[in-house]
Amino acid sequence: MSRVIALPVVMALLLAGCQARHSPPTKPQPICAGGDMMMQTTLWFGLSKPDGGRVSSLDWMNFVDNEVTPRFKAGLSVYDAKGQWLGENGQLARENSKALMLIHGIDPATNVDIEALRSLYKKRFGQESVMRVDAPVCVGF
Repeated sequence: MSRVIALPVVMALLLAGCQARHSPPTKPQPICAGGDMMMQTTLWFGLSKPDGGRVSSLDWMNFVDNEVTPRFKAGLSVYDAKGQWLGENGQLARENSKALMLIHGIDPATNVDIEALRSLYKKRFGQESVMRVDAPVCVGF
């Protein structure tokens, strides 16, 4: 009886070593048909303040003029947006917002500038978060 049990156990141990290794995940690498590989970062800024107030158009433009533009002189785009999410209380929350799109190279200094914008906005306007979405893109001018 012990041979009947031992043989399947030995075979299972031997076959366990035959499994193929899984390749580690890699970053997506776009193949650019034309232009250059760059990064697209979109930041989502809420316009509602915790006290019930609102970030005014003047406040927003001052933020763009004084904080964003000096860091991203090569260009940027701003879009009006409407966001929504499910709050912890189970209620649907909606908020007017701004989407700031930046096209930039991949370097640590740019990341520092982007994170500075997020921190400044949260502090200045009492925001819990500024969402950041990064994607590799092919850019041609």
